[in-house]
Parts: sequence; C-alpha cells; structure tokens
Amino acid sequence: MRAHDGTGHRVLVVDDDRNLRKIIATNLELAGFTVEKAAEGREAFEILDRFVPDIVLLDLMMPHMDGYEVAQRIRKHPNPTIANVPIIILTAKSETEDKLRGFEAGADDYITKPFGPQELLARVRAKIRRVETDSSLSPLTRLPGNLAIEAELRRRLEAHEPFAVLYLDLDNFKAFNDVYGFTHGDEAIQLEARTAVDVVRRRGTTSDFVGHIGGDDLIVVTAPDRAEEIANEIIAEFDRDIRGLYKAKDLRAGYIETRDRRGSLMRFPIMSLSIAVVINDRGQLTNYAQVGEAAAELKRYAKSIAGSVFVKDKRRS
Repeated sequence: MRAHDGTGHRVLVVDDDRNLRKIIATNLELAGFTVEKAAEGREAFEILDRFVPDIVLLDLMMPHMDGYEVAQRIRKHPNPTIANVPIIILTAKSETEDKLRGFEAGADDYITKPFGPQELLARVRAKIRRVETDSSLSPLTRLPGNLAIEAELRRRLEAHEPFAVLYLDLDNFKAFNDVYGFTHGDEAIQLEARTAVDVVRRRGTTSDFVGHIGGDDLIVVTAPDRAEEIANEIIAEFDRDIRGLYKAKDLRAGYIETRDRRGSLMRFPIMSLSIAVVINDRGQLTNYAQVGEAAAELKRYAKSIAGSVFVKDKRRS
C-alpha cells in the first residue's frame, strides 16, 4: 500500500481558474502527489483516457461543461476504476441546494472556496486512505466485496427494512475465458458490474447497494418495488453490450467452441446473464445465512434456463 503522504498517488485537478489550478497543483506536488491539470470538462476527459487518478478535484462553475455534468459523466465512465474514483468538489457556492446537487451528481466531498492548503491536503489524504483501507473493495470492479455485502444485509435485517436481493451470475463464462483469455474475461465481469451500477443509478434509490461477491457473481440490494425493473433493464443492456466482446465470426455462428473437462469439443452460446431475485418484504428472512441460501438456490434454477433471465422468489409467511 502506498504511503498517505502523497507519494505515488495521482490527482486530477479540474478548474478554469488558472492561478488557483497552479496553486492547488503546486501544494499537492510538494506533498508528493502526481498531478494532472485540466481547465474544463472536455480536457479532463481527454486526460482520463491516459491518466487514471486516485482522486479528482473538481470545480463547479466552468465553461462548456459544469462540474455537475463532469461528475455525472465520470460516474458513467466505461472504466469502473475511473467511474468509482473519489470526487471532491471545489466551489465558491455554499448553499445547501448546490451541495446536495453536487452529491447527487456523484461527488464524495465538498470544499467551499476560499480554503487553505492544509485543509485541502487533509481532505485528499483522508479520502484516498478511506478507499485504500477498504479491504473489501474489489480491485477488478472497484465494488464493495463480501465484508461490505454482509454488513449491508445484516444492517437491513436488523432494521427490519423491506428489501430485495438480486444475485447476478454470468452463463457460459468459463468457456468464454478459455477461448478469449483472462483479460477479456475480466472485461466481461467489468461490463456486468458497470451495467448493474448504471441501471441502479437510473432506476434504483439513493440507498441501493451494488457489491462484488467474487468471480462473475454480483449482488444488488434494492427496494422490493424496484427489483423487477432493475433486473429487466440489466439483462437488456447486458445482452446488447456483451456482443461487443465477441469476434464477428463467433457472433455469426451464435456460439464458441472449446473442450470440456473430459476433452470433448463443445459449443457454448454467447454469454448470458442469470439473475435470482429474492424479496424480503415481510421479515420472512431473519438472518444473513438465509438470504444467501435463498439466493443461491434460486440462482441454480435461473441458470438451468437458456438465455438471460431473472427468476423471482417472493418469500411470504
């Protein structure tokens, strides 16, 4: 793990004020950070094509594309590492409505101008430290892992909140990995994660949760009345976008060929997505283990059905 004095960490500063941009960059560089600077949103995204930051410092009031739009576009970036990068908004606006709008756009923190260099450095270091010390964060998808998933479900169970769990699993993933290699396999998992995050942001609630169980297994926790719409939209987007990871000849054939564990040549269809939906709206599930067992059982049934599908089990007393 890199030191928290700034050594090895990368910062993107986006601000149309040239002098302030230079002051911020100088202070960060003196503290050991590597800094890239952009004067406005379009330049920021050009930089993001070659520079993956650990944190983004983002001004709100800029020409062409304001900070709200830049934050929203970062959160929708096709690279999950960039899409989940911490964002600290820098602005002269102090009204609560502006702060709320910034958080809704995807900001993690907010500093009102004018601010001192020590405050800025403290905020940057604290945000990077929080991300790095979260041992549950998946390095592949930048989504919370099993420790955070368990904590989230236990919290909802203890609060007796109605909730729905969507358990996502790729079909024919091993065959794809065998034929196209691990790098493309990682891209498939990242596509699955990005699709889930994007759909939840659009169709879910502010308290929804997306986690990475491991491998190609993901989990979404949402409100019971949002579960079906989210599942349907994740499937539609995944089925559309997964084709971009296949060669044209395999798409034309509708399958790939590889050998199974016994050495027999087998045909495997284009990857699809199975989603098990477990709804706990009346307190039928009372502990974390029950949630996992119900989802796993339902997922096995979903995977027995050809193509992308979601199956729902509404547990009623």
